[in-house]
Formats: sequence, structure tokens, C-alpha cells
Amino acid sequence: VQLQASGGGLVQAGDSLRLSCAASGRTFSSYAVGWFRQGPGKEREFVGTISWNGGTSYYADSVKGRFTISRDNAKNTVYLQMNSLKPEDTAVYYCGAKIGVAGVEGYGYWGQGTLVTVSS
Repeated sequence: VQLQASGGGLVQAGDSLRLSCAASGRTFSSYAVGWFRQGPGKEREFVGTISWNGGTSYYADSVKGRFTISRDNAKNTVYLQMNSLKPEDTAVYYCGAKIGVAGVEGYGYWGQGTLVTVSS
């Protein structure tokens, strides 16, 4: 499966933004998808994940209550809705896919990232 993240941009603190992760491949609905981010000078960190059917999702504490992941398997797309953005959310955001249960690690497929910049 091939992934492409999009939707990043420059926003102000408190704004919302929705990222998309579009996938190729007819079996995309079999994959759990995770979102990760890498801020300036930081290591890549887990943001959240969603199961293959959208029935299960969980998030890093830093984004819980502000970010929501959803998916539309008919469109081969997973979304990351980001609300109440903070300057510390500034990062390149990546989506990854894996066979099996949603989780923090084990992603074998990655898309190019999309940059989100949050100004104060």
C-alpha cells in the first residue's frame, strides 16, 4: 500500500486543521493506520491510531481530546482532525499503515509527511 499525507499548512493557535492520508491499493481496509509527527529537533512521536474498521482508536496524551482520527474505507482515506492547535503541535505529520491491530509501533508502510505550523 502507498500512502500520501496532505492538508498541512500555517495556522494560528486555537485554529483547526484536517489532515488526510490517502492510500492506494484495494486492501486498504485491512490496515490499521497511525499518525505520527516529528517536530523541529525532536524524534518522531506517536499521535494516534485507528483500527482497520474504525472501531478502535486511541491517542497520545498530548493530543487526547483535541485530535480525532476517522477513516472512510470507501475513499481509501484516513483523516486527522486537529482542533485547538498549539504551537507545540508544529511538526511534520506522517501516516503509517500496518496489518493487524492498531498500535503504537509496527508500521511497515509510510507516506511522505505534511508540514503543520502553528503560530502563537
